[in-house]
Amino acid sequence: MKNVKKFKDLTDLSAFAAKQIISVGKRAIKKNDRFTLVLAGGSTPKLLYQLLKTDEYKKQLDWQKVIFFLGDERDVSPMSDQSNFRMISENLLEALKIPNSNILRWNTEIIKAEEVAENYEKTIKRFFGLQNGEFPQFDMVLLGMGDDGHTASLFPATPALHETKRIAVNNWVEKYDANRLTLTYPAINNAGNILFLVSGEEKAEAVREVLKGASNFEKFPSQKIKPVKGKLLWLIDKGASSEL
Repeated sequence: MKNVKKFKDLTDLSAFAAKQIISVGKRAIKKNDRFTLVLAGGSTPKLLYQLLKTDEYKKQLDWQKVIFFLGDERDVSPMSDQSNFRMISENLLEALKIPNSNILRWNTEIIKAEEVAENYEKTIKRFFGLQNGEFPQFDMVLLGMGDDGHTASLFPATPALHETKRIAVNNWVEKYDANRLTLTYPAINNAGNILFLVSGEEKAEAVREVLKGASNFEKFPSQKIKPVKGKLLWLIDKGASSEL
């Protein structure tokens, strides 16, 4: 599979991902004087974020020209230990001294989850200058995948899987009895580059089904990540690729 790269461990995977981000970022800044990057939550990208703030990578990119977005968020305070924004801040953004104006996050201080999603959609539309019915073209989207095949907060058998008009939505996930906030398929698939980071043997079955199984995005939502014009690359470690 030409769009799949396998690595012996998460360390090697993260180093390759860091180089990809730097490469795409340099090109975007040269062309547009900015780099729009959508970050992923979860445990897998944490090592990548810690790498990017080291001197080796920090000096390779003009980080003040990077505009950061979040692919999904939990419906919690940004100070909660469950918050994707808090994890990303602590592992990357604070060390790079990114100004708040360059961090476009889900404003979960708003009480109602649906209003948080509407607010984020308006923020993205305003930033990209979009009309109704248009979708942003992020330079790069980072995605993880769970052992159930979900990505961002697009979980199996949830309403957001069928959203075709919105950029950002509130997605009720019965499995967790909770609201999750997520970018939609059309918003993600319009990106210039999509990078999946998948680590761990517990995800091997889902990886096999997503990449080689029968089409069933209701069960394995990551199957429906298919860029309209951009590039898709899967980075998978030894454990996660053990059933390929």
